[in-house]
Amino acid sequence: MSSCSMQSSKQHVLVCEYMHCYFSGNCEINQQKLVEILAKKSSQELEMIHKTYTALFGRDLLHVISGNQRSNTLCRVAYLRLVEPKTRDAEILRSSLFGGSLNLNTVIEIICTRSSSELHGIKQRYRVRYQSDLEKDVATKISGSFSEILVAVCKSSHCHNYKADTGMALCDAKTLYEAVESGKTLDKRTITTLLSRRNTAQIKAILLSYKQLYGHEFSKSIKNPSKCGQFGWELRVVIRCIQYPEKFFAKQLRMKNADAREMLIRVVITRSGLDIRGINRALAAKRAGSLENLVRREFNGSAKGSLVNEVVAAILLELVKA
Repeated sequence: MSSCSMQSSKQHVLVCEYMHCYFSGNCEINQQKLVEILAKKSSQELEMIHKTYTALFGRDLLHVISGNQRSNTLCRVAYLRLVEPKTRDAEILRSSLFGGSLNLNTVIEIICTRSSSELHGIKQRYRVRYQSDLEKDVATKISGSFSEILVAVCKSSHCHNYKADTGMALCDAKTLYEAVESGKTLDKRTITTLLSRRNTAQIKAILLSYKQLYGHEFSKSIKNPSKCGQFGWELRVVIRCIQYPEKFFAKQLRMKNADAREMLIRVVITRSGLDIRGINRALAAKRAGSLENLVRREFNGSAKGSLVNEVVAAILLELVKA
């Protein structure tokens, strides 16, 4: 083993020893250490820490942390940072579908903001963990047009290996136009079939071609309630989420509901290093402040200024910069 590898291994051991001490309740919270571990380590380093912990202590670190996720916000942050993304998203989907009341917004979030390749992996992990098919569960638990639209998007992951084709996108854009304009009502079957047979990258290319051909967004074409009905409204939600995920996340963050804190934690952690800056710009465009301000208000308010919340805020603020 090289000296560099040995040094790295020693660092992982020291991190694991502190994590074991803190999450077992045997030592005080150390903000600097936890920010260094949970905000500044790469996903590869966190994976190695996870493996090293198991080797050292004979237990899965995620199991140690998971029992306190509901009562301890720092445990929730640590869990979401350490769990492998496909497993994380499969768990979030399962909880959103079967964890008491249906959390439709979160189902839309995961299915429509992940790439087709990511969604393909999530579906595989979901099947292994829950011995169930995600498409069937979506169809069972969600009613109305959202069900058939989201199932179609799930099916699109079968085409995850295909690259976007501009020529095909132009043809598909014309197909969408005809599906909306040729009859008295929307041709739902044509639209959902198209969604199910094109991956996310191709769908984005189709929507771009649509605007180039017809001078406006496809989502504008399906706004007429008398022609498009509820299906048109629900299709518009899904399409805009696929096309502009940053705007979708910004809108969700502006909503004041019981899940606001969980949503803020999840968005910062899952989008850090991806489109977190775009989400920040989308928030600013709606004069909703910034992610930094949202984090400070949620976790550093005078009534919530516990040390745990201060550490959570420090971790999230560091991730917002990524």
